[in-house]
Amino acid sequence: MGELRQQGEEQQEHLRVQPAGAGATAGTTVRYRSPADRPSIDAFESAVAEVPHVLQAQRLFGDPDYLLRVVARDQTAFQELYDESLATLPGVQRLTSTLVMKFVVTDRPLPL
Repeated sequence: MGELRQQGEEQQEHLRVQPAGAGATAGTTVRYRSPADRPSIDAFESAVAEVPHVLQAQRLFGDPDYLLRVVARDQTAFQELYDESLATLPGVQRLTSTLVMKFVVTDRPLPL
């Protein structure tokens, strides 16, 4: 770890709380397809970074263009988040979502 700190590869530590422990019972993955031009990519990435319920956003090779890990209080709250925030992100061509049945492995530390 000391070597990683010296190289500037260390990220800020954060408290790990299971979603259910914080009252969030609807874990969801959202797949997002967007235009491939630079202005659309930049606009989407800036906007999605401002959505607090998005715990993780990954740009992918292939289809879909992005995979989002989202958490909400329940299914009703997720529907509201989907309709009012996710569906209105810049450049949305298609959104699909899958509710998580069970968290099996979460936030595992790197095996260093």
